[in-house]
Amino acid sequence: MPAFKTLDDLTDIAGKRVLVRVDLNVPVSDGKVTDTTRIERVAPTIMELSGKGAKVILLAHFGRPKGAPVADMSLKLIAPAVEEVLDHAVLFASDCIGEAAASAVADMQNGDILLLENTRFHKGEEKNDPEFTKALAANGDLYVNDAFSAAHRAHASTEGLAHHMPAYAGRTMQAELEALEKGLGNPARPVVAIVGGAKVSTKIDLLMNLVKKVDALVIGGGMANTFIAARGTSVGKSLCEHDLAETAKQIMIEAASAQCAIVLPVDGVVAREFKANAENEVVDIEAIPADAMMLDVGPKSVEAVNEWIGRAHTLVWNGPLGAFEIAPFDAATVAAAKFAAEQTEAGKLVSVAGGGDTVAALNHAGVADEFTYVSTAGGAFLEWMEGKELPGVSVLTRA
Repeated sequence: MPAFKTLDDLTDIAGKRVLVRVDLNVPVSDGKVTDTTRIERVAPTIMELSGKGAKVILLAHFGRPKGAPVADMSLKLIAPAVEEVLDHAVLFASDCIGEAAASAVADMQNGDILLLENTRFHKGEEKNDPEFTKALAANGDLYVNDAFSAAHRAHASTEGLAHHMPAYAGRTMQAELEALEKGLGNPARPVVAIVGGAKVSTKIDLLMNLVKKVDALVIGGGMANTFIAARGTSVGKSLCEHDLAETAKQIMIEAASAQCAIVLPVDGVVAREFKANAENEVVDIEAIPADAMMLDVGPKSVEAVNEWIGRAHTLVWNGPLGAFEIAPFDAATVAAAKFAAEQTEAGKLVSVAGGGDTVAALNHAGVADEFTYVSTAGGAFLEWMEGKELPGVSVLTRA
């Protein structure tokens, strides 16, 4: 991975105006933030800069206002939660550029923290418009990007600003990049990837990239059915993209060429209804009843997955093995997650996981804190796994 500057490279920043791109796109219900995870992730960067006497100016988006102010997408709604997590006063400006922003910045004292209004209230943000970027840059001396989750977007506040002033990775960005380097950049081998989820169609690029980089690719969730069907085995009424049979075959050919083992379910938990505690049975993969659907992989499959995890020195995980949201079809995901956590805790495994469903599944299993790194980034994590360049990251590596 190319070198990038971090907060360790920042010295004598007392009084400097530091523009910090953070991810405050948090869930809100009835005007209250319901999950502060993303705020907690960026708190160390904010407080380190504030503690060194910098004037910390936070840039963020919230929702999809499409370039115009929307009252219920104002970051003013998020400011109290930021204050609470930081245990520090947070000032607020009603715009991210112009007089409102300039006046608020001018009034700051060393160590102050100022949250500017939603950058996406301006069309120039998502267009990475040069004039808008200059207007943002006018309020800062240094730029810190701590929003890996938005790094796959070449927006003004995620990419453009780095061309106007010295740019650095915040602590969360740094931790994410270092974890990802251990995951696929320069991993300890053998490397095993677990990819689950509903559809192959959303993860074709991901699968094509992984078979060239890992020693074994475990495929679970609904997408496994497409591979099983492509081999000529009936999957009954299971979720299956039959029209992608040729794509699945091509992925298996690419894997064979790269000497990557494809690990598919050998048994499954089937039911006639998709609901919690539906009547179910375990059957071999060749014996799925015509009127049933596979909602989880079976115990023999879990044993095979755990055998691969046990051999691995690195595990990269994106997507559950079954319909983990409803019992008892969470059993395989929970069992594999707990085993991976045990291997990690024993120092035998570097485990990197990411994606919304994956984070939820690991939290459900109660092991998210035991993995080496769990990314809260959705699209950015997926694009990294696909081998794509992330604009918000690459711009930090430029001299």
